[in-house]
Parts: sequence; structure tokens; C-alpha cells
Amino acid sequence: MPQMLAPLRDTVREGLKIVVVGGFGVGKTTMVRAVSEIRPLSTEEVMTEAGVGIDDTAGLRGKTTTTVAFDFGRISLDDHLVLYLFGAPGQERFWFLWDRLFAGTLGAVVLVDTRRVQDSWYAIDRLEHQKVPFVVARNNFGPPVHSLDDVRDALSLDPGVPLLDCDARARDSSKAVLIELVDHVLALSTAAHGAAAGRRG
Repeated sequence: MPQMLAPLRDTVREGLKIVVVGGFGVGKTTMVRAVSEIRPLSTEEVMTEAGVGIDDTAGLRGKTTTTVAFDFGRISLDDHLVLYLFGAPGQERFWFLWDRLFAGTLGAVVLVDTRRVQDSWYAIDRLEHQKVPFVVARNNFGPPVHSLDDVRDALSLDPGVPLLDCDARARDSSKAVLIELVDHVLALSTAAHGAAAGRRG
């Protein structure tokens, strides 16, 4: 169980912001909870009749709560680097918050539920519009029905965008997704630096 007040290590030199986005009920809060080394700040509220006809709960049997602002957690990747995690709300009526959450972020994780793959399109569109680097993680609630290539085609993902499997309930699996994102951002930064140096040369 994460501690409420787990102090940062004295060796930490850099903190980076990561946003976890995706459709309603895809597992964003679950991922932040699974991976955070502190007890996450959560803005989950019990779903009420006010959301009937507004929030699409098809395929989400048993879901009784929803994020209404964002979730917040923290994970140390090593002795020097810490990630601050923000889980964005998934319902369409809260999407206006996303662009604000993207401000100052290193990159994003787009969680995908293949039962509701269309719910991920808006997240990918906004990230591309904001020019925020991202990876896509298929959250497996059971044995995969479709291949990762099928998911890539369904989302029209650029070949350069990493796509991987995960279980948002599992700390090691969620941490692997975050490491993949950091590696992807580093690769993009290195390539951009090399291209800039080539132009100057």
C-alpha cells in the first residue's frame, strides 16, 4: 500500500510530468494507483443519475465511480528521476481540461480498451495537435482478441508511435509503459538534436 507521505530521495535531480489519457473507464485511475509510490490524490466521485444519457457506460458493467478532475501520483524511475503522474478524466464533458493538463508535460500515455477503441481517437488527436509525444498502451482486461497490428490500424497510428500491451492493475506492467514513454521521448529529442546539428553544419 503506498504511503501518504513518502519523501523524495535526496538524490533526485529532475521531476517530469506525465499525463495518462484515454476513454471513459479505460483504466487511467487504476494505472496511477498501481504505479504510484505515494497514496494517489484522486477526484473520483460516485456516478449518479445525473450522468445517465451523458456518460456512455456501454461495456463498463460494474463501474460505479468516475474521475471528475484528475488523479495524481508519483513514481521514482531511478535515484535521479521522478515522474509526476496526472490521470485525465475520460468523459467527453471533461475533455476541456485536457489541453490544460498537457501544458508542461514531457509526454503522455494513451490507454486503449479494445472493446471501446473509438474512445481513444480524441486523445490521440489532441496530443498530435498539441505536439505532445505519446505511447499507446492496450490495457488488457482479458485475453487479447485483436493483434497489436490490428489496433494500430484501427487507430491509424503513425509507425513511429510505440504501441504495447499492459495490465493497468499491475505495478510492473504500468511502470514498463512509463519507461517506454521516457525512452521514446529521449529518442525523439536525440533525433531532433541531431537534425538541428546537421542543419547548422
